[in-house]
Amino acid sequence: MNILITGASAGFGEALAKQLVAKGHCVIGCARRLDKLEALAETLGERFTPVAMDVTDTASIEAALTGLPAAFRPIDVLVNNAGLALGTEPAFEAKLDDWMRMVDTNIKGLMALTHALLPEMVKRNSGYIINIGSIAGTWPYYGGNVYGATKAFVKQFSLNLRADLLGSKVRVTNLEPGNVGGTEFSNVRYHGDAEKAAKVYAGFENMTAEDVADILVWLIESPAHVNVNRLEVMPVAQTYNGLTIAKD
Repeated sequence: MNILITGASAGFGEALAKQLVAKGHCVIGCARRLDKLEALAETLGERFTPVAMDVTDTASIEAALTGLPAAFRPIDVLVNNAGLALGTEPAFEAKLDDWMRMVDTNIKGLMALTHALLPEMVKRNSGYIINIGSIAGTWPYYGGNVYGATKAFVKQFSLNLRADLLGSKVRVTNLEPGNVGGTEFSNVRYHGDAEKAAKVYAGFENMTAEDVADILVWLIESPAHVNVNRLEVMPVAQTYNGLTIAKD
């Protein structure tokens, strides 16, 4: 299969690319950091093609897709993995620029790439879109404000795609991970403050990017007549914590 992964230069995307190539699939790795993708290509070989793409720029998406080598067409699976969280301040202290950047990447970028590839999948009557959501799209938490709202959009958008695709063999899944360590996620969220980022993962066994990649490979290789609508996954150490009351 030909599989396009956004945010492939690190984290889930990089781990997934490695696993898919090892299993014989062809991977289009997309990210803004072309140097990291090219380094990955040196390791993975001819089944991996690095593509510079900024999902917040529709012209960048169009140019990247137009320039794909013939061997990597058609695209059988789209993994909308590019995304980020910025800040953990309450809404009344948050930076508007952070909010806008999360919306541009997590919502608009995902929509733009889906819009570019879905019609071709429908025309072929085959294909798979996997969106990387988050438990934050369902479970609110302090400082999660716009990040959680963007992931709630991803969840609902995925479900509505399923409704629109009634009668089609195109599949859609929203994968909703909880706490995952060993990626750049919290470093980005805390604007490069490695000490704050490390505290998020201290004291318990986290999931890893490889764990998430394992799940994604299972989804991609599952039978074509099976659709996993939503899949929420957390480390054993993480669970629901009830409602909070502020007492006088």
